[in-house]
Amino acid sequence: MTEAILLVGGKGTRLRPLTVHTPKPMVPAAGVPFLTHQLARARAAGVEHIVLATSYLAEVFEPYFGDGSALGLHIEYVTETEPLGTGGAIRNVASRLRSGPDEPVLIFNGDILTGLDIRALVTTHEESGADVSLHLTKVDDPRAYGLVPTDGTGRVQAFLEKPQTPEEIVTDQINAGAYVFRRSVIDTIPAGRPVSVERETFPDLLASGAHLQGMVDSTYWLDLGTPQAFVRGSADLVLGRAPSPAIPGRCGDRLVLPTATVAPDAKLTGGTVVGDDAVVGEGARVDGSTVLAGAVIEPNAVITDSLIGAGARVGARTVLAGAVIGDGADIGPDNELRDGVRVWCGARLPAGAVRFSSDQ
Repeated sequence: MTEAILLVGGKGTRLRPLTVHTPKPMVPAAGVPFLTHQLARARAAGVEHIVLATSYLAEVFEPYFGDGSALGLHIEYVTETEPLGTGGAIRNVASRLRSGPDEPVLIFNGDILTGLDIRALVTTHEESGADVSLHLTKVDDPRAYGLVPTDGTGRVQAFLEKPQTPEEIVTDQINAGAYVFRRSVIDTIPAGRPVSVERETFPDLLASGAHLQGMVDSTYWLDLGTPQAFVRGSADLVLGRAPSPAIPGRCGDRLVLPTATVAPDAKLTGGTVVGDDAVVGEGARVDGSTVLAGAVIEPNAVITDSLIGAGARVGARTVLAGAVIGDGADIGPDNELRDGVRVWCGARLPAGAVRFSSDQ
């Protein structure tokens, strides 16, 4: 296997306001756009040619990654004029593939952080003779996911939509969003219309008697679809819990990019990232959070499990917990924002305007 398709066309609506100006795969995680980690892991597994299936803010990708040579890859870009779904996006880029009909093509989603052994998935695909092989992972609560039961040999038996009752939970295995397709199977996906690989392509293949193989890999796996998950994923990369060859520094409790400024008595913990040209003031405490490029954290602010957008400002003594501050927002001093609050890009919050506790 030497080529892959990477699906990066989603709008990232659950991540807004992070994705107002930036497509989800380009939001920085552990100091670089999240997509960089995926590309680097694919290259480490032997992939040489990657086609990016883009749509939302498609113009952002190529200026950053170019032809991919800096990562040892050859990258091509295909843009959907209308959203085509996962299956439609795969079919839409098929003409750029170079593999022969029986050769394997890796396909993965642009919003999954995983420690998947890609080579093992390809080996499973080839040894089983499957038409499509799927990475499956086990979760404690599968109700939010599509279930994929398999037999004793790993062959997929069914695709079950999100279960509604305990009786419907027949397995804890879910579709983890990475696949290996036999090249010829891609050409069977209908062209020119939206197609869901999960709801249409896979069930139809199964009904036609095709061989779909599952490989359970229960290493690190996280869907970065929500701001809380994205912040956690970035911290886990910095802490070394999630593997990536693309982290621009050593794993540890913090990652401070070279042009950032951090006061000597500021405390950065829990996998916190401070981006280029960002400033963290005296006495500030930042735990498990991401501070993007050019943001300013004023003295004695306390930030936990939060994401501070590019160019945003957090005022002195302000407390953030589980918060998302959009690009260019200005949070005045002595505010207290908690529990999933999202402040939109460019918003201005006066001093002491929002609190969850007394101001004394």
